[in-house]
Amino acid sequence: MVSITTIAIGFGLLLFMLVIGLHIGAALFLTAVFSAWWFFGDAMFSPFGTLMWRTLNNFLLVAIPLYVLMGELLVRGGIAARMYVALDDWLRRLPGGLLHTNIAASTVFASISGSSVATAATIGTVAFPTFRGKRYSERWVMGTVASGATLGILIPPSINLIIYGALTSTSIGALFLAGVVPGVLLALSFMAMVVIASVIWPDVAGRSEPVPWEIKLRRLRDLLPPLAIFIMVMGSIYGGYATPTEAAGLGVVAALLLTAVNRTLTWKMLYECLLSTVRVTAMTLLILIAAFYLNFVVGILGIPGQISRAMTELTIEPWQMVVILVIFYVALGCFLDSLAMMIATIPIVFPIVQAIGYDPLWFGIFLVVMCEIALITPPVGMNIYVVQAVRGRGSVSTVIAGVLPFLGCMFLLVALMTAFPEMVTWLPSTMR
Repeated sequence: MVSITTIAIGFGLLLFMLVIGLHIGAALFLTAVFSAWWFFGDAMFSPFGTLMWRTLNNFLLVAIPLYVLMGELLVRGGIAARMYVALDDWLRRLPGGLLHTNIAASTVFASISGSSVATAATIGTVAFPTFRGKRYSERWVMGTVASGATLGILIPPSINLIIYGALTSTSIGALFLAGVVPGVLLALSFMAMVVIASVIWPDVAGRSEPVPWEIKLRRLRDLLPPLAIFIMVMGSIYGGYATPTEAAGLGVVAALLLTAVNRTLTWKMLYECLLSTVRVTAMTLLILIAAFYLNFVVGILGIPGQISRAMTELTIEPWQMVVILVIFYVALGCFLDSLAMMIATIPIVFPIVQAIGYDPLWFGIFLVVMCEIALITPPVGMNIYVVQAVRGRGSVSTVIAGVLPFLGCMFLLVALMTAFPEMVTWLPSTMR
């Protein structure tokens, strides 16, 4: 039996390699190889080829490049920019004006892209020129873009939820449904935060002139394409007509048709979309292969069962363990990328959550929310630096200051999810 000290050393070695900047795929693989060699010698290396083939020969994983490609087509095809303008027409009269447009556009785009980084880059590119010359607090502008973009990995379809489902053998369709209510609540809480700040501090948001009704109604049609794609993808899954992978294929076809109708589909644009898709997919699958091998080694060593038995002997309440996990993930988020944080900890933490009685669906959403927090937690928060790069001037400290109020909204959501787990499990159980 592996001792707790040995488990802690192995986990510490993995974190050390990640902190010093080693690629997550390499860090996971080296940890697995070292552990296999230390306890079993060369005998544990022979199953790697079979395990790699079994991991990649999974129809579910085909959804990852398809969702990435769909998002790339919508961004480069100009559909996201039109969507932003249409939302602005209807939301600019709310207290906070264009700040609400950032959050709403991030929410809508997140529902079709599945990526927080892509959402941050897209909405930032479209939004920042709109704010020039208007008297808005730059800190809040940056904060709404960076924080709103985190919804990309919570609102379905979500690449992170697909990876979680693959690693834990949890239903992807159920995970997608479980993310709807928390995702919408988080978006509404962001908008409520903007309203409160705009009322207390009027200099947070400038004033926007109203748009004539005929223009608002005409631009409303630009919201139909992303809405139609979302309904097509999610409706085909829950209507029983398609698997998540087949639904992603339908989304790609719809995105291609939309870009063709808008006359933005060119060979150059298609080449750039495919190249970006290959890069993201190759990186993700490399990480998954390493993660599955590490999970295999951890399982052979009996670590999940040992952790589960240890947890059942503890006398702390389940909510207290959730608090410990929140502190643990917030600390990791200061040093690790969200995907690295998720994949590196699932083999250790998932048995703990099952032992204390929480639903795998609940933990999947909890883990994704913690990954969202990691995306805007300095010093590593990926969305912070994506937004700063799109901004192209000033100090990153402005973006960091801007996301702090929205971190409070995320922690409030975690508290509500812990107190009322039905927030997550109600919709999947109802649809089932």
